[in-house]
Amino acid sequence: MKKRKSFLAFTLMAALAVTGCNFNSGESSSQTPAPSNNGGTTTEQPSSGKKVLQVFNTDEIPSLDSAHVHETVSFTVLNNTMDGLYRRDQNGQPYLAIAEKHDVSEDKLVHTFTIRDNAKWSDGSPVTAKDFEFSWKKVFKEAGHYSFMFETLAVKNAVAIEKGEKQPDELGVKALDDRTLEVTLENPNPLLNQLLSFPTFYPQKQEFVESKGDKYGLEYDNMLYNGPFMLTDWKHDQGWTYTKNPNYWDAGKVKLDQIDGYVVKDAPARLTLFEAGQLDRIELDSSYVDQFKDDPRFHIIETPTIYFIRFNHEHPVLKNKNIRKAISMAWDKKGLTDVILNDGSSPLNGLVPKRFATDASGKDFREFNGDLQQGSLEDAKKLWEQGLKESGVTEVKLGVNAADTDRSKKIGEYLKNQLEKNLPGLTLELKNVPSNQRLEIEKAITYDLSLGTWGPDYADPMTYIDMWVTGGSANRMKYSNPKYDELVQQAKLNTDLESRFKQMVELEKILIEEDVAIAPMYQEGLAILQKEYVKDFVYLPTAPTNNYLWADIVK
Repeated sequence: MKKRKSFLAFTLMAALAVTGCNFNSGESSSQTPAPSNNGGTTTEQPSSGKKVLQVFNTDEIPSLDSAHVHETVSFTVLNNTMDGLYRRDQNGQPYLAIAEKHDVSEDKLVHTFTIRDNAKWSDGSPVTAKDFEFSWKKVFKEAGHYSFMFETLAVKNAVAIEKGEKQPDELGVKALDDRTLEVTLENPNPLLNQLLSFPTFYPQKQEFVESKGDKYGLEYDNMLYNGPFMLTDWKHDQGWTYTKNPNYWDAGKVKLDQIDGYVVKDAPARLTLFEAGQLDRIELDSSYVDQFKDDPRFHIIETPTIYFIRFNHEHPVLKNKNIRKAISMAWDKKGLTDVILNDGSSPLNGLVPKRFATDASGKDFREFNGDLQQGSLEDAKKLWEQGLKESGVTEVKLGVNAADTDRSKKIGEYLKNQLEKNLPGLTLELKNVPSNQRLEIEKAITYDLSLGTWGPDYADPMTYIDMWVTGGSANRMKYSNPKYDELVQQAKLNTDLESRFKQMVELEKILIEEDVAIAPMYQEGLAILQKEYVKDFVYLPTAPTNNYLWADIVK
């Protein structure tokens, strides 16, 4: 087989993309009354005793098996209970974690990691190089959702294994002894250290994993942890408890004794719990933003997470590009972001968000293509009429697959109102389900339209671009364009920064403007309320975002 290479040449990043938000501050149900607080300054004190941080989650944990996780909640939990060879600091920069030493060959293809002798699992047993070799190969043996990250990392034979040309045991990772791990690459990768902090590359203790069978990662006591915290309770669909891990190699940095995470999908309920002192940090619903905007506990974050509409490209009507384009154009994005969401979100008419990546001159990626899906309502109606005629129908009923969070419900209702009003003959049926179920429906492609989100896994535009290749695990809509696939591969192989950047700009144009493969909606903003006694809560723009390692409760 011809040797394949994968190269990631990362661009200059805007401040948000390379640094985290270090907070030292201190979605809607009409049946839940708004709290009476008028948004004024308050003096708050945490309860005495051990330091406990109280946070919310919008969903249950689907799994904690790092070979299979692929969504925000699991990534967050793993990020705070596990360590990889590297970990990211408060500014998103990688530093050695389970590895105490990293040696690189002259050709930069062979990386040798020395495992810390004080790196322990939560049961007191040592973390070994074999734990990494086992877990990495397990991703391929069990067809893990994030197996593509090994190609991104450029691990030797990852592409061939993905294509079925080689076996998982031929992956370029090998434990030379208990404390020495050797990783071989297809070619040098300048972002290897950053990527190695990602949960897909965490270790697993083979003996323990095999003893738990298919129950591994599904209960708090069916896991071993090697990170700052460990789960000591997990009540499904209700919440879970993190406790400081006494065996953590860097335990001196951990200030919190405990973190209580509650599943609270209802935004007004979250605010009520916040004001009652039962939550210390929440995302604020749009209807309360104006009430709290002058409160010292209030913060706005612009994130690089994007929201978009997936089209089922095998649907008899949605396979028509004019239909897809009409749906993309026939609604008011600014009305959604400024009125319905009101949280710092902004309209998006491309794939790569603003202030995420720049070229060598400092020009933002978003400036190159500008707005790719924008036009008048009249244009949208003409495209709709043309698409209906080409499809041989006069009416279309489409289901909308969406999560059951307040935010998703509000977005769905807004879209339904806008599109049914502006596109004659269209009926939308909203199908709000738990996020894990929404993902399963997407993977099975048993939907018409699906409200999707994507947060970057690493700091490069390719994290948004390569997910749409034919058969890609994140594609989930049967979109296929051989030209797009070929250009993605060319960009990955390209070692010239300037031409690679231009290739990615062209790829975005193909996906959004030429093919109308998806309908971009908006770039996420978050309206946050955080108690003033919470210090050093670190939010990073690339996944996983919430980091509790440095957080503290200070009276």
